[in-house]
Order: sequence, then structure tokens, then C-alpha cells
Amino acid sequence: MDKYEIIIYWSEEDQAFIAEAPELQGCMAHGDSHEAALSNIRSAMALWIETAREFNDPIPEPKGRRLAYA
Repeated sequence: MDKYEIIIYWSEEDQAFIAEAPELQGCMAHGDSHEAALSNIRSAMALWIETAREFNDPIPEPKGRRLAYA
């Protein structure tokens, strides 16, 4: 799970840090701090993978590299 890319950014609209795991479709979390968002996305990723296993849905292999450069 630690090999998936995580993107964290500040959302002015939500007034929170947003964390996304783009390789796990729809997997997002937020927090009041960068650290909280990171902790929350790790929990969300574990739940995403657990749910995919439960429903026999495919779990993508981590790419192990940046998805895109900005």
C-alpha cells in the first residue's frame, strides 16, 4: 500500500488539506493538517483495497513512479 502515489493539496473551498490516491479510483480523504490528511488517506486506501478484495474487484498494481508532472 505504501507504493501508491499520494497527492496532498490545500483546498480553499473546503478549508482543508485534500489527499488523493489517483491510482485507486475515487480514493480521497481530507484533514485539518498535512499530517492528518496523510493519515486519513492511508486509512481510506486500506479500506478501498479491503472492499475491492471483498467484491473481487481488480486492484491496480502501484506504478511506482509519478503519474504526471505539473
